[in-house]
Amino acid sequence: MKTTLPENPGTKRAWLLVDATDKTLGRLAVKIANILRGKDKPTFSPQVDTGSFVIVINADKIRLTGRKEEQKIYERYSGYRSGLKEMTAAALRERHPERLITLAVRGMLPKNAMGRKVIKRLKVYAGADHPHQAQTPQAVEL
Repeated sequence: MKTTLPENPGTKRAWLLVDATDKTLGRLAVKIANILRGKDKPTFSPQVDTGSFVIVINADKIRLTGRKEEQKIYERYSGYRSGLKEMTAAALRERHPERLITLAVRGMLPKNAMGRKVIKRLKVYAGADHPHQAQTPQAVEL
């Protein structure tokens, strides 16, 4: 029996539109990560990138459960001594609401070259407007 590998779709990738209004952050991030990798397709193969583009709108209306708004800490390090910056989820939502979703999805992707390639297909916007109308994205309810 011959093993068949799916073809890399190249420029024929689907564009999907997701509305994040009142969705729980972690549950939405899992579904987005699976779509980006192509795990929602029957032809999924871990070494072939068959995923779709995902556009997320209304990222500022995402929901965090429990007391994560005040207790969850996001850290980034500049590389210099005493260069560790900490920010709560509430402060991150106020300054960069799209980063909540981007960081959650990035944490669920593989930590290798494939994961770095896949995260570039995620487009997150705080409001309801996005500049990808020409790609005719299909609205998806997750």
